[in-house]
Amino acid sequence: MTIIVFLLSRLTGNPAIFLVGDYATDEDIARITEQLGLDRPLPEQYRIFLSNALKGDLGRSVTGDRKPAVEIVLSRLPASLQLAGVALLVSVLVGLPLGVLAARRKGSFLDTSARVLALLGQSVPPFWLGIVLMYVFAVWLRLLPTSGFGGIKYFILPAITMSTVTVAAITRLTRSSMLDVLNLEYIKLARIKGLSERVVIWKHVLRNSLIPVVTFIGQFLPIMITGAMVIETVFSWPGIGRLAYEAAMYRDFPVLQAVVLFVTLLFVFCSLVVDILYAYLDPRIRYTG
Repeated sequence: MTIIVFLLSRLTGNPAIFLVGDYATDEDIARITEQLGLDRPLPEQYRIFLSNALKGDLGRSVTGDRKPAVEIVLSRLPASLQLAGVALLVSVLVGLPLGVLAARRKGSFLDTSARVLALLGQSVPPFWLGIVLMYVFAVWLRLLPTSGFGGIKYFILPAITMSTVTVAAITRLTRSSMLDVLNLEYIKLARIKGLSERVVIWKHVLRNSLIPVVTFIGQFLPIMITGAMVIETVFSWPGIGRLAYEAAMYRDFPVLQAVVLFVTLLFVFCSLVVDILYAYLDPRIRYTG
């Protein structure tokens, strides 16, 4: 991943062009390029980058006051964590019950409605939905702010926009997984023993249906934390998703590399948590040496 992000970031061009004025000469651009260390061969640049990264130094931003890239990413992280947390909470509180109800009433109007909503949720472009919600609730009805970061009102529109895809996916995964579990023998045995339908559904069926849902959340959560770049840009949310967009626009190599490497570590961590949750959700799963 370090090699990929190192090479791809440099395909955007020379950041020195953005740092000099409109009337800068070739000599000025060459001097800035040398100061940034971008005049060296790519293998040498990568060696220096990797050596510093192993020490926790991912370089300094090439724009503004040249702050360390790690410091910039960590300063934007809380906003992304808060937004992702709210969006994930909305996704679970809406998607799980909707999937359970759709599975229990298969073929009913509720089931059909849930599947249609899930299809729409995964089909509507997030940037378009965000703009529509902004126009209706912020511009037309004047109930919510259009953009920015602050109190609970600022979370509503971006969180709804971000959670639309996850609500749809969780609903579909929960429904399909529960339909498979409902036909298993131990569920029939639980009903024969006289357990109430509520206990059967919410304790036995749902718990054993959560593995694909947990897998999806574990893989999608890092994307939510990085802010779904488009959503953070539309709502001017000061998270690391928007930071990555700004870094790519201004060819800020160190910051872009820091964001991508952070996301990579986040994917690895979430995958580990998902593997641990597998054994908790299904006692039949055990990992031995």
